Amino acid sequence: MAGKAVRYTVSEIAKLGKDNIPPELLSGHGLVYSSPATLAYNSPGAEGFGVKRAGLAVPESVMLIVSPGCCGRNTSIVSSMPQYKDRFFYLMMDETDLVTGRHLKRIPEAVCEVVSFLDGQKGRKPKVVMICITCVDALLGTDMERVCMACENALGDGTRVRPCYMYALTREGRRPPMVHVRQTLYSLLEPLEKDPKSVNIIGNFAPLEDGELQRYLTKAGVKHIRQIATGSTYEEFLRMASANFNIVTNPEARASAHDMSQRLGIPYIELTRIHDVERTSLMYRSLANAVGIEIDTSAEEAEAMAAVNSLKEQFPDLTFNIGECINADPFELALSLSRYGFKVDEIYATLAPEKFKYVAKLSELSPDTKVFCNMDPTMLYYDVSASRAHISLGKDAAYYCPDIPNVAWNSDIQPFGFQGIRDLMNKITKTMKEVR
Repeated sequence: MAGKAVRYTVSEIAKLGKDNIPPELLSGHGLVYSSPATLAYNSPGAEGFGVKRAGLAVPESVMLIVSPGCCGRNTSIVSSMPQYKDRFFYLMMDETDLVTGRHLKRIPEAVCEVVSFLDGQKGRKPKVVMICITCVDALLGTDMERVCMACENALGDGTRVRPCYMYALTREGRRPPMVHVRQTLYSLLEPLEKDPKSVNIIGNFAPLEDGELQRYLTKAGVKHIRQIATGSTYEEFLRMASANFNIVTNPEARASAHDMSQRLGIPYIELTRIHDVERTSLMYRSLANAVGIEIDTSAEEAEAMAAVNSLKEQFPDLTFNIGECINADPFELALSLSRYGFKVDEIYATLAPEKFKYVAKLSELSPDTKVFCNMDPTMLYYDVSASRAHISLGKDAAYYCPDIPNVAWNSDIQPFGFQGIRDLMNKITKTMKEVR
């Protein structure tokens, strides 16, 4: 509808059903609007843990970006971060490369040059070289596995070379970029003898906050809790292959966990980040039953519930707008807040079919909550004056709602469990008290 941002209420979406989600709320059914609110979400190479940062999650790795200038340029922000100094390198493609694929013959030479430079002048020979390619090579049909094998043969020194796909075209496919990059990283692991007191937490590229999950595991006798982001050397990363089991905290790591189960014999358990105290308790009980350990959640559960109750007592009629550039699933968070008795006026997020379960339940509690898609071009006409919210959650929501308080809640360190609920509620309380 011209001149008005397209939105649907959750009750309208629920009536349509999971298989009939309006195309305006999906990301692969039309033009994409890259508003300032969606830059981190929309571009696999932009800020946050897009494909490029994710590809360098393995310690002692570097990345060669093979792309036209326009695709490589947005890496400049990431490469300026101190932790990525001398880790990004570029092989630029010209028009002839785009037409003929001539650049493929130059990739092994470029990889050898990067490794030689780092070894000779910097004294830091990489253990892994990630080759990041773009939609150009997707359209060319480049066999990157073969290219990487040619690079390893050219190096001849045991340095591993792996592909990293920055393919926005595959965002709606079975292996989106962020799923594939996780599989690529964990494919570096080789079989090791199992350590019954070792566990991996996989899912995010930044570490899970040091909270109750780790304490529960430690009390149950686990000696080594490893995450890809907490190791400082490549050898430490490789020891993840000795885990007795994996804990998956992000659905995008499910395929990686399945691969590790098949290839390395490491079973896995999924834990979901949710903001409902009662369901978080049920989740931990399920973990305890699955792995045969004792978990006492009473203290942490009481703290989280106290934080919820404190917010409710001080701001009983609080109304939220929720974005998707946030360390939470916006639909699950909206559902949990509604269960606590708060109101959710608007959600700015792409609605994937697997999120429909939250929408269906939310329609029973808050049928008039409106859903906008960040990526829909009609968001050019979004009118904030129609919103009734007192506070917004998520970095993107701050863009749409500039005149109300905002809690971004999108740091690299990932909140989880009761501690995540408690800290978010306390942050919302603090923010509202500051503007009272």
